[in-house]
Amino acid sequence: MKLYSGPLSLFTAKVRIALDEKALPYQRIDVGWSRADRYLPHHPEVSRLNPKAEVPVLVDGDVVVYDSSQIFEYLDDAYPEPPLYPKDAAERARCRRLEAWADEIFFPNVWDLIEEAFYPAADDRRDPARLSGAHQRIAELHRQLDGELGKRQHLCGDFSVADIAAFVFVSSAATLGAPPAEGLVALTGWLARVGARPAVGKEVAGLTEAAAKAMAG
Repeated sequence: MKLYSGPLSLFTAKVRIALDEKALPYQRIDVGWSRADRYLPHHPEVSRLNPKAEVPVLVDGDVVVYDSSQIFEYLDDAYPEPPLYPKDAAERARCRRLEAWADEIFFPNVWDLIEEAFYPAADDRRDPARLSGAHQRIAELHRQLDGELGKRQHLCGDFSVADIAAFVFVSSAATLGAPPAEGLVALTGWLARVGARPAVGKEVAGLTEAAAKAMAG
């Protein structure tokens, strides 16, 4: 099994956690990336395998899967233990909804932070309104996620793909200066609980090291 991976790709981070949770051995192929040029030029194999020329791309024998959500589903179908989706239909639907919420609603605000606080500024100019708006929206999304958790230990039954996706983006936002408010007890407890998992801790350490190298370079 091969995973074409970006060192700071948050969507690839999701997949790396899932692979480690399932204890699946794989060859990690990191594509070229820098703060100045980002992913250009695109890795030729990624461009060949994925029409969008984006990571992650998983190759398992003759099977090629791209898009982190589709990779999650493939891994749970092909390697069902331990499961990363609930068995109950309603909980599975909730799990898919919350993963999509993390990807499509939370992440765009993290991207605003990345563009305005991590990548070099275009023409040495920043957009403070964009940064402020991202902080405000993330604070509201933190409150929503705290409400989704309530008294749950995880977002949909046992640890699942929803927890992976939400954790990756919430923790990344915190690293970029937008942590949850202290009063969000359910959310802060969940962050500590998920972050203590070995596969998650390994990924956080890897992302932290890659970010430090990028900033130093």
